[in-house]
Amino acid sequence: MCMPVPMSAPVQTTDYAFVVCRYFGLDSHLILRTSRELADSDPGLTGNLLLARMVGAHIHTVTKEEYTKVGSEALLQQLADQLRSQGKKPYCIPVGGSSPLGCWGYLEAVREIQEQAGNLGITDIALACGSGGTAAGMALGIQLSGLGCKLHAMGVCDDPQYFYDYIDGLLKGMGVDKDTVGVDTKAMLRMVQAKGAGYAMSKQQELETMQHVAHSTGVILDPVYSGKAYYTLLEEMKQHEEQWKGRKVLFLHTGGLFGMYDKISQLQPMLEKLDKADRMKVSL
Repeated sequence: MCMPVPMSAPVQTTDYAFVVCRYFGLDSHLILRTSRELADSDPGLTGNLLLARMVGAHIHTVTKEEYTKVGSEALLQQLADQLRSQGKKPYCIPVGGSSPLGCWGYLEAVREIQEQAGNLGITDIALACGSGGTAAGMALGIQLSGLGCKLHAMGVCDDPQYFYDYIDGLLKGMGVDKDTVGVDTKAMLRMVQAKGAGYAMSKQQELETMQHVAHSTGVILDPVYSGKAYYTLLEEMKQHEEQWKGRKVLFLHTGGLFGMYDKISQLQPMLEKLDKADRMKVSL
């Protein structure tokens, strides 16, 4: 059995998928979107590629132009057909694991939040949104559970309307629509534009926020997803202080660490300013 997954930048889903595949002795295949200049060369070890290649994932590169023209779903089917012609039985996972099936995991996450923090008076939940699955599952879970929280999904790519439409499609794939739950997608969550300079592109202020969080709490955010989302959330709170006053917000950290290694050139000068590295005086 093989599992093709499309990816264009560090995606948490791929970490777990490829490692689990190796645990169970399954081959894994990754469609990697890259530039025309790099598509015919070794893909390197940037971000999650290091872990993926360490556990033996097969990397299939395509150009950004090919990805845009053909589409991720069609590319997955092309690769799956190639694997079937070799006698393999592939199972395809879409970008970010965002499928109706994948969304059910976040209904379970809402149940866990209820059990662990249901008595804390949480009024809002905020999270990063890169492909829609997390937001869709959380939105439905909150709606069905009666948790009573407002969900803020910080989109790190595309635009809010794209995500409303995509999440609507995911929910319909789960058998959910306005008639079954009583509200439409826009009533279940609030999409916020949080892509900043662009997908996987970090503004200095975002990295500084991430560094401050890490230094003060030990929690590592990532520059592609959670870091952008958290920075945007803080900026909203500063700009609209009255709207957030008295709210108790849970920020859902959905993982992602390897993307930090892609930002070393931006992080190095910032961390040097902390002046926390020196030559030890050694007594000989």
